[in-house]
Amino acid sequence: MISENPFDQFRRECQTVLSNALKKTLPEIKTPAITLSKTPNIEYGQLASSLCFELAKKLNQKPLSLAEHLVGAIDKSSFKLIEKVSCAGAGYINFYVNFAKFSALTLESVKQLKFDYGFVKTAKPNKIIVEHTSVNPLHPIHIGQARNPLLGDALARILECRGYKVSRHYYIDDVGRQSSVVAYGYEKLGRPKPTEKADHFVGKIYTVTSCLVEINRLKKARDLAIAVHSADDLVKVNKEIDEWMSIAAELKEKYPVLFESLMAKIGEDQNPEEEINRLNRAYEDGEPKAKQLIREVSDLCLEGFRETMKRVEVTYDSWDWESDFVWSTQVSEVLQKLKTSPFVYSEKGVLEFDAEKVVQVLNLKGKLGLGENHEVSPLTLVRADGTTLYTTRDIAYTLWKFKHAQKVINVIGMEQSLAQLQLKLALYALGYGEYAENFVHFAYNLVTLPGYKMSSRRGHYITFDNVLDEAVQRAYEEVSKRSPQLSEKEKRKIANFVGLGAVRYALVDVDSSKPVIFTWERVLNFETNSAPYVQYTHARACSILRKAAREPEKPAFELLSEKLERELILNLASFPDTFVEAAEYLKPNLIADYANVLADKFNTFYNALPVIKAESQGLSDARITLTQAIQIVMHNALTLIGVVAPEKM
Repeated sequence: MISENPFDQFRRECQTVLSNALKKTLPEIKTPAITLSKTPNIEYGQLASSLCFELAKKLNQKPLSLAEHLVGAIDKSSFKLIEKVSCAGAGYINFYVNFAKFSALTLESVKQLKFDYGFVKTAKPNKIIVEHTSVNPLHPIHIGQARNPLLGDALARILECRGYKVSRHYYIDDVGRQSSVVAYGYEKLGRPKPTEKADHFVGKIYTVTSCLVEINRLKKARDLAIAVHSADDLVKVNKEIDEWMSIAAELKEKYPVLFESLMAKIGEDQNPEEEINRLNRAYEDGEPKAKQLIREVSDLCLEGFRETMKRVEVTYDSWDWESDFVWSTQVSEVLQKLKTSPFVYSEKGVLEFDAEKVVQVLNLKGKLGLGENHEVSPLTLVRADGTTLYTTRDIAYTLWKFKHAQKVINVIGMEQSLAQLQLKLALYALGYGEYAENFVHFAYNLVTLPGYKMSSRRGHYITFDNVLDEAVQRAYEEVSKRSPQLSEKEKRKIANFVGLGAVRYALVDVDSSKPVIFTWERVLNFETNSAPYVQYTHARACSILRKAAREPEKPAFELLSEKLERELILNLASFPDTFVEAAEYLKPNLIADYANVLADKFNTFYNALPVIKAESQGLSDARITLTQAIQIVMHNALTLIGVVAPEKM
């Protein structure tokens, strides 16, 4: 017999025997929902119920007396995985698993299901769109943004294994001033061919162009302040000019040829800011020349992104251009429909969406988890010059996504929480309440590097590519030190999957609501809580199995009586529960945590107890089977978060 979820099978048996005892002893009481919690120590059993504390209040009895009465009424002849049931403390009911049977069930289930073990399928395999990464095509993906694709990819992998039909989407934000800035600079240079990785090339053009255009704008603002005799404005603008001149000096030193070329070309225009605004409006209006220019430079940047994502095995099913929604009727249709609602008003030519009014009229405070004093800011839909804003366009995009899926998950930084809430409220305002309730903003916190302050406008950022390169190089040095006997080719191969895996694990392992403090000491720690540590443990399990060089014939599971062994079996049996929780609550960090705990327990077991040379053949076979199961489950957990599970290290 095998089970896709051994621990849940034990839990359901406990619930059934307790429910039957309740019906037998207290037939007049409506059987409540029976919840069971894991005990803090396996010496006290594996599951416990606090039901008697709740019932005691209703029946005016002592919890312990009630617990004793119920335990006495339990039908022991129905036990399959339960060994015994006892009272504990002031009225708990504790359930003890029959480890001989439970070990056999768990280890045989893992062995037979193998790389499908743990991946319990949902009863409703709906279509889900996971939109992630979506970095603007302006500069390379930097380490601060890299958490997005790795979280998004882990979510997609987990949901897919849960049985959902997942589609991964990249939303290309090519509409707006920033895209026009980089396109303006690119055209001024004569649309050059990249001389390095395309996104790095585009990023340098964007940074220098943005700086020079801003200095030009500020100088005009200074002239105006002088002309109108505004001393306060003059002080403020001079301070900004000084800051930007400092940035310009840095950029000139870093990219002298590019800087001089752009400064000369941009200097030919009397008003670069107006040229950029004109290009921005032309692109949103779909003018052919503007379309060709901005798409060309965006494609260059995306080419670089694809290279980076291929390296970490992150893929996309759809690349969705923001501009396509603008050029079609979809954005205008959304605006028209919103205008007919009571939630939109015009103020000085600017179209505003009253998000708070939606909350009040539809009574959404409780549903959205908003405090009574929380007031949602209005959303500007259209500027005075007629151009739309990002969130306005995102409404049309979201409606399009819901035509292709029942659930939409946007992996976007928590700094966008207000915009994502306004988007959800726009769905409610448009009458799409079901869409709103199936729209999820998966928010994540920042990545910080101690002692390093990132600034896109200064060109101060550490690219994801550079982090991956350094991770692989550091891993190579560590592998060379630990395994000098390996060939150069083997060292490079191992260093590659160790380095890339280390970065992936580090950016997924921390709860998404918390910031990641990125240090090499933590990321490439071979001793605890890192991808290299778990990978090394997986390779150790594979090594034991190679040395055993036999398939266990008669494992005596009843001999797995050490506390360490039992904890490992419970851990393996609980993997499906962890997986389901990670999928349904969108918590990929639970999988990384699980892999680390399993690695810890296995290493302790390996150091304490002989496997191949155990006291008897039956025990040796049982421990080899246990090691096989650990290797399989560790592989399954690492695969969910996109980390290679190596056989050798």
